[in-house]
Amino acid sequence: MARELVEYRKKNGPFHAREELLKVPGIGEARFVQAAGFLKVEGGDNPLDRTWIHPESYPAARQLLDDLGSSTEALQDRTKVEELREKLKGVSPQEVAQRLQLGEPTVHDILDALARPGRDPREDLPPPVFKKGILKLEDLQPNMELKGTVLNVVDFGAFIDVGLKDSGLVHISQMANRYVKSPYEVAAQWATWSRLGAFGGQRAAGACRSP
Repeated sequence: MARELVEYRKKNGPFHAREELLKVPGIGEARFVQAAGFLKVEGGDNPLDRTWIHPESYPAARQLLDDLGSSTEALQDRTKVEELREKLKGVSPQEVAQRLQLGEPTVHDILDALARPGRDPREDLPPPVFKKGILKLEDLQPNMELKGTVLNVVDFGAFIDVGLKDSGLVHISQMANRYVKSPYEVAAQWATWSRLGAFGGQRAAGACRSP
């Protein structure tokens, strides 16, 4: 699915709404329902699209916001999000679940998403422990093992933060001990283990393997 999304975006520009995913070749109603909650749209037409709330729960989210004297537009304003976060602290998940006829886990997910609308799941993971003494590119040595965070995945590989000013590049040819058709198939979006093996220009290059 990742490849289809990227190809569609290249041809049509940025997504403006989650519903636009239905225009992507190969994504029907069933795949949309399964994937919509995991694909956020930043800067789109619907502020709820930038949260992890599933479209099926949008009516409940809007009702909850209305009950708190707020609206979806507040999710785009940092000050209003802070105000909303304070109001959400006084909300009883059990009461909301009963009133809106939802499961408590779903209500908890909605409350968490409204409190942190632009949350990146990687922010909740323990940060990688960068190797001591590695402060600049010149400190790196071939075959040095480092831990880092995947910052971005592109068609030719992945960029990884290993604690330097600039990120390192793991080329698609070095991402696994097998042929990789697409970096999106193997690149983890949170943490990785990297063995730096070559250097070129001002960029660190390496391989991404299981230790």
